[in-house]
Amino acid sequence: MGRSLRSGRQIKSLSPPKRGARKAGAADTPKSTKPAPKKVAGKASQRKKVSKEVEEEKDSTASESGSDNESGSDSEDSSSDEVEKIAPIPLKKSKIAAKESSDDDDDDDDDDDDDSDSEEESSGDDDDDDDDDDDQGFTDENAKWLKPKQSKMKLLDSDAEDEDEDEDEDEFGSASEEGSDDEMLEVERQSRIIDEEMKLEQEEAESELRRTIAQQTSIYHLPTVEELEEDENRVVPPSELRERIDDILEVLADFKTRREPGRSRSEYIERLGQDMAELFGYLQELVDYFLSMFGPNECLEFLEASDKTRPLVVRVNTLKARRKDLAAALMKRGVRLDPLASWSKVGLKIYESTVPIGATPEYLAGHYMLQSAASMCPVMALAPQPGDRVMDMSAAPGGKTSYISQLMRNKGVVIANDLKPERQKATVANLHRLGVRNVATCCYDGRKIGAQMRNSFDRILLDAPCSGLGVISRDPSVKVQRTIPDVKRCAHLQKELLVAAIDALNHKSKKGGGYMVYSTCSVAVAENEEVVNYLLSKRDVKLVDTGLDFGNQCDLILCCCYDTSILLRTGKPGFTRFEHKRFHPSLALTRRFYPHVHNMDGFYVAKIQKLSDKRPGDAEKKEEAVDEVVAETSQAETKTSSDDKKASEKKSKKGKKHWKEVSGADETEVVRKKSKMSVPNVQVQKPRKKTNAKVSKPRRIKITGM
Repeated sequence: MGRSLRSGRQIKSLSPPKRGARKAGAADTPKSTKPAPKKVAGKASQRKKVSKEVEEEKDSTASESGSDNESGSDSEDSSSDEVEKIAPIPLKKSKIAAKESSDDDDDDDDDDDDDSDSEEESSGDDDDDDDDDDDQGFTDENAKWLKPKQSKMKLLDSDAEDEDEDEDEDEFGSASEEGSDDEMLEVERQSRIIDEEMKLEQEEAESELRRTIAQQTSIYHLPTVEELEEDENRVVPPSELRERIDDILEVLADFKTRREPGRSRSEYIERLGQDMAELFGYLQELVDYFLSMFGPNECLEFLEASDKTRPLVVRVNTLKARRKDLAAALMKRGVRLDPLASWSKVGLKIYESTVPIGATPEYLAGHYMLQSAASMCPVMALAPQPGDRVMDMSAAPGGKTSYISQLMRNKGVVIANDLKPERQKATVANLHRLGVRNVATCCYDGRKIGAQMRNSFDRILLDAPCSGLGVISRDPSVKVQRTIPDVKRCAHLQKELLVAAIDALNHKSKKGGGYMVYSTCSVAVAENEEVVNYLLSKRDVKLVDTGLDFGNQCDLILCCCYDTSILLRTGKPGFTRFEHKRFHPSLALTRRFYPHVHNMDGFYVAKIQKLSDKRPGDAEKKEEAVDEVVAETSQAETKTSSDDKKASEKKSKKGKKHWKEVSGADETEVVRKKSKMSVPNVQVQKPRKKTNAKVSKPRRIKITGM
């Protein structure tokens, strides 16, 4: 390498010959006369030759520098002569070198100069030795033991080829990909993007699968009593409570494999209830009651949904306006709304409003009423008809009462009753604003209406006062103010009101009446199923379908083929069993609405039909009374017969004594005495004579002439 660099410097310092002349010289030399590379005897001979050539090059460079200083700038002919004197004689090239030099001459002049220099270095000094060694090539004394085996050579050659191919792919692959991206169609480019996304999704799915497997197979450590005592002294953050709740729910989902040894399921449920009560701000007894009603996961969903606000809903008053016109008027005022649902023709759901909904001119004119979607369901189940005699036992503030009049088209009679006169003021105001004309308000105790107005109404609606466990989103104070004893007190009042309402219902109504609807805004079983089950045992009634399936059965089946969630929107059936209690199977006809399922307030609706005025216990009581009377009469008869026998025996004894004393008396007197002590007299009624004359009016006496 050092020699080639020096020779390159020497050539660059001089003016190179013309391109045409060099090509001509190269063409004159025949290819067959090109010498082969020189044979080197050993390393020592090579070092000597290299040192001699270095000294010659130094002398030549010194003479060239002196001649350049002396002459200065000469003509082109003199410079070319000097080059011919100093430069070594061109040597013969091998066939491969000739081909390489011809290719390089066509490409660039500098490459030709470098190739010629390398060929001069590889060639030897003696021409005779080169001619002898043309066929043998390069040899060395150590060639035998330096040459690798043929098998190893093949492996080396294959590795070299693979590396060359990889380098070529690396060098030209990116360019080809860029070119292919430009040449690809839009469909191909999108398909490549989709393939990349699918690869990423597969990687994410695999990582998630590993994570879930690790979580599901791990055993959750339930906090001990000592650890919980330590937590009492500090405020546990909500994030930690939420994480603990999620962990317990995961353990309960696969309790057999995830539970901690020595811990029962009740301990996990107890810990879950305490964490839920602390996280959502409920009383512990209420959360325990919800856990007994729902499963752990559904209970969590119910508590979360109860903290969320329900959408604002208004009911259009069809006595004064149409839904289409009212929606257009409200949209002009900046209200964003939608129809409530397919099952309601008068409901509007409001998402956003720039004006207060309860103070618009349309509201003041009585075109609509603020009413929740759940509170419309009891009136729809009652289905009042024009001309009916209907009673609303708990009417204030008048939302359901006005809806009843709306469905009756202001025909018939509606009695709006409420216990407190102060609440009836709002009822009267709303009825006047909405244009209702067939309602009369009163303030009676609902527990006494059954005795005061027996069999007086065709249909009755009882929206009973309750604990409000279904409307926690509107009244969060229920979380800490309601207890289980409060729920039981409400249930007792509801039973009294329900029995009184059945007594006031007329089952012989010619207008197809005899129906009543019982509803509450609570989800507690004690206020719903237990109350209705009590009524079934006290009165001759039965439960019927509420009609809240929101459509025909055929339409419902067709819709369920495409969307199974429609079944959840129709309301869940009532409980037929709860804990250790068992209810009548017909309670499955009642309907329940939940915040986490239907996005509505928690509500319960039951429709009841009165069959007769009979009471299930009355016949038994009558039979018992008859049995008692028969028993008493039989006892009295036995007593009288025994007394008569005793008296007759005493008299017979006395008669015998008297017979001995007055043996000489007349037989007639003795017989008379015996007759006095004999069987009591029995009065026999004589049959009346049959007459064909009418005895309803006295006969007139004919007055004859005087």
